[in-house]
Amino acid sequence: MIISASTDYRAAAQRRLPPFLFHYIDGGAYAEHTLKHNVSDLSDIALRQRILRNMSDLSLETELFGEKLAMPVALAPVGLTGMYARRGEVQAARAADSRGIPFTLSTVSVCPIEEVAPAIKRPMWFQLYVLRDRGFMRNALERAQAAGVTTLVFTVDMPVPGARYRDAHSGMSGPNAGMRRIGQAMTHPRWAWDVGLRGRPHDLGNISAYRGSPTGLEDYIGWLGSNFDPSISWKDLEWIREFWKGPMVIKGILDPDDARDAVRFGADGIVVSNHGGRQLDGVLSTARALPAIADAVQGDLKILADSGIRNGLDVVRMLALGADSVLLGRAFVYALAAQGEAGVANLLDLIAKEMRVAMTLTGARRIADISRDSLVNLA
Repeated sequence: MIISASTDYRAAAQRRLPPFLFHYIDGGAYAEHTLKHNVSDLSDIALRQRILRNMSDLSLETELFGEKLAMPVALAPVGLTGMYARRGEVQAARAADSRGIPFTLSTVSVCPIEEVAPAIKRPMWFQLYVLRDRGFMRNALERAQAAGVTTLVFTVDMPVPGARYRDAHSGMSGPNAGMRRIGQAMTHPRWAWDVGLRGRPHDLGNISAYRGSPTGLEDYIGWLGSNFDPSISWKDLEWIREFWKGPMVIKGILDPDDARDAVRFGADGIVVSNHGGRQLDGVLSTARALPAIADAVQGDLKILADSGIRNGLDVVRMLALGADSVLLGRAFVYALAAQGEAGVANLLDLIAKEMRVAMTLTGARRIADISRDSLVNLA
């Protein structure tokens, strides 16, 4: 069976996963308007078809932060990825590695840095939040450097957790959540055997390594709520900029003024992102926010984008709007949940194929050739 990059993996993930896990990855904040617009605004952007331009030597290769990428895509940091397949971060990292693109490990991953980094050949990226516990942050940075992590992705749009009402309804959080999750696992025996039993331990590996004791799923929501820091400002990142010797990317930029601040701060890159619609509902979709940000800072640092990307056409659209590369989030987790490492690898192959079609029929031989000239009706 051929599975498309856009919808089939999502449907397969929904069948396989207990509801609390499916809705955790599938849902957004409040009424989920931004979540929906991330997808619809991007898919509404029309590509400009060009023909008879000799596209025989087309290439998807690009360079980002000194690394050669087979295509301008990286796997985004997604919390609890290890709950979607057995030791899921390792499987996803291997798939990315096999296809020549970076994998970004989340702070709140199931598998710790020391388990994921040795499983792949190319250096991975690591995502970190600004947290109240600065000791944890320093410990995580030291461990990341020791493991050979090249690029730090610093998420700044989560000073407080967003209101994700689906989680309360599904059993991820709320009264009797633990018992509800157990009941759901019993009705999904394939997941319960492969991940629930064989995929242990189910703790937040990076946090457990720091604390010296397991930090399990039951502690996840509480730990997040107590450790995110609403007092953060640019000055709180200064010691990290001094400590971290590699590229540093600021994730969660939606406004041109904030992008200019990132340039002044000395960031090597930004991620134009609304956290997949999981933080503040009602903000601009990434597709709508990206052009103005690119106009403000393009050339001063590298611009990445996420939120709403479901296929290779979406990647080309984001590049045409001003991104140098994209981060793929939900799409790869759906594939991981459905078919593990093989699913993620297949998804990446489909995205590459779709990009080749789009580039061939828009006259872009190289990634650098993709621009706003590749679009029509941009206004």
